[in-house]
Amino acid sequence: MFKATYEAITKGNPMWNELSVPSSSLYAWNPASTYIHEPPYFKDMTMSPPGPHGVKDAYCLLNFGDSITTDHISPAGSIHKDSPAAKFLLEHGVDRRDFNSYGSRRGNDEIMARGTFANIRIVNKLLKGEVGPKTIHIPSGEKLSVYDVAMRYKAAGQETIILAGAEYGSGSSRDWAAKGPMLLGVKAVIAKSFERIHRSNLVGMGIIPLCFKSGEDADTHGLTGLERYTIDLPSSVSEIRPGQDVTVTTDSGKSFTCTVRFDTEVELAYFNHGGILQYVIRNLIDSKQ
Repeated sequence: MFKATYEAITKGNPMWNELSVPSSSLYAWNPASTYIHEPPYFKDMTMSPPGPHGVKDAYCLLNFGDSITTDHISPAGSIHKDSPAAKFLLEHGVDRRDFNSYGSRRGNDEIMARGTFANIRIVNKLLKGEVGPKTIHIPSGEKLSVYDVAMRYKAAGQETIILAGAEYGSGSSRDWAAKGPMLLGVKAVIAKSFERIHRSNLVGMGIIPLCFKSGEDADTHGLTGLERYTIDLPSSVSEIRPGQDVTVTTDSGKSFTCTVRFDTEVELAYFNHGGILQYVIRNLIDSKQ
């Protein structure tokens, strides 16, 4: 049985052999597809690394307590009928019965970005106890979906950060738990502590992970999440070392020290390149020159 099954494995089957295969060596992205979309990770990428970046006058997109898991962050499960992802699919002619799941549409960054922080059980302190995937657009005071608020900030050229408690990113490791926040424009996460792999994944997406000092958190510093945050980092990666302290200031006059959680030299290299994907591409190109 084994021999009969595998002796013709390289010959395929009639259905497989009749598939139309483009002659180009580059993938032909279909802009009408709601399953696969060209992601923006390499948009406007240059061959020279952009270098490290701090954060200037950023708004707080979300203010969390302890134990925010990757299930809270990453798009997962069915697509809720009232979600930004559902609105996107309806606008692209997809019937509600064909929404499928986030897992099946993980190849479309437009849908996955809309599903980031879309968990219906998420608790955001900016909503003062209300449960659900919404947040406050601080300049206007409007309560909207996390995605819509993030897009308003991006359109206005305003950076965002996330405040969190202990064990941020706990649970199973999911790449979209880091990719999604990056696509929403999140530049840093300030938490009491991180799950090990998720912290590394954030670095891989160019997001700065910072830890409050022991015994401190957003509450001890009197932070409401309504402030604007500035994180000072050296402009040269050679001036940053793993685990060094940095100063965070707010427009309300508060200032506190955090530990920047670049834990290894290679993570600093990823950050210098803008993320692990850009780091890999640049190194591949360099190796062939």
